[in-house]
Amino acid sequence: MASSCRQSTSRNRLNLVLAGTALSWCVAAVMPVSGASAATTDTKHRRHVTHRSTRHTTAATTLPGAGAPAATARRRPRAMESHSPESLVVSAHRIASHGAVEMVTRQTMDHFVSGTSPMQILALTTPGANFASDDAFGLDTVANTLYIRGFNQSQLGVSLDGIPMGGQGFHNWNGLGVDQMEIQENLSGLTLSQGAGALDTPSAQTLGGAITFTSADPDDRAGGRVSQTFGSYDMFRTFARADSGVLNSSGTKFYASYARTAQDLWKGYGDQQEHQANFKLVQPVGEHGKITAVFDYSNFDQYNFMSLTKNLWRRLGRNTTYLKPDYAKAKEYAYYAQNGGIPPGLPNGITNDEVGDFAYDGTQEQRNYLSAVTGEFQIAPNVTSKTVAYGHVSNGVYQGTNPFLTSPSSGVLMADEAGHPDVRRLGFTQSFDVKLRNNDIQTGIWYENDRFNYPMRIYEDGQDAAHNSKSNYYANQSTTWYSDAFNTNTFQFYLQDVWHITKGMTLTGGFRSLTQTTHGGTSFDQTAALASSFGTYYSHPSSGSLTAASAFLPHFNWDYHFLNHHEVYWDIAENMRAYDFGQQSSAGNPWGGLGSAANPAQSVFNASKQTLRPERTWNYVVGYRYNSEFFTGSADFYHTDYINRLAAITSGPTNNVYAAFVNVGHETMNGADVLGAIRPVHGLEITNSFSWNNATYEDTALPYNGTTINIKGKHQVYYPKFMYKANLSYTWHQAAFNFNTTYTSRRAMTYINDQYIPAYWSSNLNLSYDFGKIGFARNMKASFGISNLFNRNYIGGVYGAASVSGDDNANLFVAAPREFFGTVAAQF
Repeated sequence: MASSCRQSTSRNRLNLVLAGTALSWCVAAVMPVSGASAATTDTKHRRHVTHRSTRHTTAATTLPGAGAPAATARRRPRAMESHSPESLVVSAHRIASHGAVEMVTRQTMDHFVSGTSPMQILALTTPGANFASDDAFGLDTVANTLYIRGFNQSQLGVSLDGIPMGGQGFHNWNGLGVDQMEIQENLSGLTLSQGAGALDTPSAQTLGGAITFTSADPDDRAGGRVSQTFGSYDMFRTFARADSGVLNSSGTKFYASYARTAQDLWKGYGDQQEHQANFKLVQPVGEHGKITAVFDYSNFDQYNFMSLTKNLWRRLGRNTTYLKPDYAKAKEYAYYAQNGGIPPGLPNGITNDEVGDFAYDGTQEQRNYLSAVTGEFQIAPNVTSKTVAYGHVSNGVYQGTNPFLTSPSSGVLMADEAGHPDVRRLGFTQSFDVKLRNNDIQTGIWYENDRFNYPMRIYEDGQDAAHNSKSNYYANQSTTWYSDAFNTNTFQFYLQDVWHITKGMTLTGGFRSLTQTTHGGTSFDQTAALASSFGTYYSHPSSGSLTAASAFLPHFNWDYHFLNHHEVYWDIAENMRAYDFGQQSSAGNPWGGLGSAANPAQSVFNASKQTLRPERTWNYVVGYRYNSEFFTGSADFYHTDYINRLAAITSGPTNNVYAAFVNVGHETMNGADVLGAIRPVHGLEITNSFSWNNATYEDTALPYNGTTINIKGKHQVYYPKFMYKANLSYTWHQAAFNFNTTYTSRRAMTYINDQYIPAYWSSNLNLSYDFGKIGFARNMKASFGISNLFNRNYIGGVYGAASVSGDDNANLFVAAPREFFGTVAAQF
């Protein structure tokens, strides 16, 4: 059984690249007083089962900081202003969304437990956004699942202070997730352009919206901030920041900060550890510019939760996970996985395939170093320039016990398999903003070189103990199975004009040009040589180059504010997503998971290269917003045409079935978001929103497994059709209360929609009290939070491929149970 499993292609799998579909929405203003995978991903090497066969392949898925007054009355350089056509209106009373842009402010983030992922906060407060994970903080980068109107986190443009951050999914070969690039307390806010995205966002994977994170500047006054959080499962989080204040007459200032988070897993063996450090220096240059330098470091070191089928979740319960520390049971399960049958003690209804989903353990370590220098200057009375030069280095170890390999020295029917990703990104952006009488002309370029290496190594497990899960991952202690290397060059140019037609009315028109070329693939492979000793199976080696290019991707936006409280707008754009890449046993990209033992991956790559075209979308949105002191209401409708979808499928005649990556049909999305927020008394805001999304596939004769299938009219997998959100925020003097609840409708698990992830409710409660000045502390605050308030048992994050039909894929993560957190914070 093991042999046939290793050599076979997917029995019932259609690994469609879910480049879902999304568009912009309009969302209510947020009053400061209220505080209110399916994309292309790499094979999860922390999950052993992804390597035994293609059965488990994966599918492709500024507010300034609140600084204190300057210590001395020095003359300050003028701030560099942002003139985005989708900029935010800031007033003394509220911060209002504008056009197709929503904002999450620092005040909003302060109403959640310290360190909560900004993506989670975004989803809890914004219609059309859906975030789920398997831990309360959203630390597990594998299980974290963010969708914005059908697009997942790897299909959105993301930047931090103008630095391109690529996709936000697990094993980020082209960027860095927000939870690793910036300590949450150092973010001053984020903006979400949910329409057709933003032309000035440096991104090669944008199909829909764009998320822009902004870090806070150092305070003008010397001082510091500390906070300490304790919580369930021996959780603690420490944050400390020191601000230099203004150091000299030129205005030099900086801060350095550090955060450490640790928590035991809420089920099974192990813990999650993360260390982060941020440094930011701001140096004004005369009266017309400034230079900013940043350095960010993160180290995530954690045991992982095991992903499940729906059947495993229902029959064995929410606490089902890896087998560690029971090494004897792990060896027993590996024997049954390779030889067939069901181990004693498992209930009826568990399949042999699901036995193979178990393993001893899985861990991941991710280290990131990000540095950038930014120069912003007013080079003429009506011309400003911004230059960003950046470098990013990422490496780590993604480890998982593989029960479909053999450790030859000990004879144990499993081995420790570890991927060693190494990413190096270097690039720069240059933009100009020219202000004329009734027009703002904006233009800029972006260039990046991305080098990605991925050796896959095997470490033997012993007769009495497994290889250490957290150390001794050196090349000389292992056997290299294969190694992959890619080199990618990206260039983008954009030009747009914001025409101020009349008071309150603007028309924006522009385009961007994008080209990305990737060279590489398998550089070393010894699958055949290791087959007799380690029991290695076909690993899909291929190599070659691909280019995605478009000279004209247009974007048009019209926005009209009238009668003081009313706004209407529309947004239209075309987007293109460049090709993903990843190590050879992954799927959902042109280089990964191709072919079979009988039909080599290289020949499949060469054939499909002739017909592949990049994915594209046309996005349309029309919206209306009413905004007054007491009420905010918004409603919009969006439509997306998804062109040239890419998919990893099983192809070929029935006597020669193999895995291929091809163009397969279209997808259409229609949706609407409605929101209402009332503020009946000072400090109280009650918000309700409802989202509807109908994203359906269009293909009637999709090639699959030697035949064709009809998926026309079937709803997009992993994204809910309905969402309802309610938020209640109340601030009374120094006390604050925030309650939010979300209903997420069932999500399709399969492409023919015969299996669904059940619907669920999830609620959170947060309380805080600001004591003000106490002793030498300028501000002292205590807060208390409860996540999953009603202890619901539900499926949260999803990672990996969706099946054509049936519950055959272990890609579901159970959400964390109810947890409690308390924080004490002080500012000096």
